[in-house]
Amino acid sequence: MAQNSETYNNFRIAVPTEYKNVFSHFYFAENQSNETITKTLLPSYQTILIFNFGTKALLNSEQNTQIEIDKCIILGTIRKAFDYLLPPQSKILVANFENDAFYRFFGNVSLAKNLPINPDELLNENCFTSLWYELNKIDNVDSQVNYILEFCKPYLQPRDKIAEQLINFTEQSLNPIKAIASDNNQTARNIQIKQKQYFGYSAKEINRYQRFLKAIKYIENIASKASKEDWFSIINDCGYYDQSQLINDFKYYLNLSPTKYLKFQQDICSPVN
Repeated sequence: MAQNSETYNNFRIAVPTEYKNVFSHFYFAENQSNETITKTLLPSYQTILIFNFGTKALLNSEQNTQIEIDKCIILGTIRKAFDYLLPPQSKILVANFENDAFYRFFGNVSLAKNLPINPDELLNENCFTSLWYELNKIDNVDSQVNYILEFCKPYLQPRDKIAEQLINFTEQSLNPIKAIASDNNQTARNIQIKQKQYFGYSAKEINRYQRFLKAIKYIENIASKASKEDWFSIINDCGYYDQSQLINDFKYYLNLSPTKYLKFQQDICSPVN
């Protein structure tokens, strides 16, 4: 658990092994101070389910408007960073769906990018509102997570065989879309459609994001070692064509330049307190 202050707590919660293909983790945060705390949610290419307890938390949308989180919302595949605000006495619990788990829960529904929606609207019933009321009676966060895991069992559908193949594809020398299409006697276009249907993003999108993640890890490693940045090494090792492409990715995902992100990392990694 990471504790930022005496009045603000936030930490990740691991899930049992049998749920690793459903949720990557849960995240909990609470603000017991007298001031609103603003945090940035970095892109994850995951769909998330947010439960709000206490004072309503707020999301800053891409259109620069604030959206209140009432009891629970679904937020579609997180492609870009955005800010969220935790007013005094607010508390959130976030479930992060892994791979195709959102599709296995809700089926072939369409979510607008970064646009919150009440999950009950996807199922045409009030089961998530009912779940919120049950969770609100539970004081312990770990017990809340266990309740959610049990709740999800009857809703979770078996994984499609194409989704299974896409998740487990490891042959780096081959194009996964073309290889899986050939193995299943389907067109590459059909596999592309299934990829977007099951995961919420295309193979091209996730490849770009994974390249960006590699650059992020590279920069964080530089910051942790207090080393001087070598942008040409980052460009070459992470698969970028040039510095312009690297900068474009950082601005697309974070609205920051790589230099500004590095400065941010150096600041938070500083031992001065």
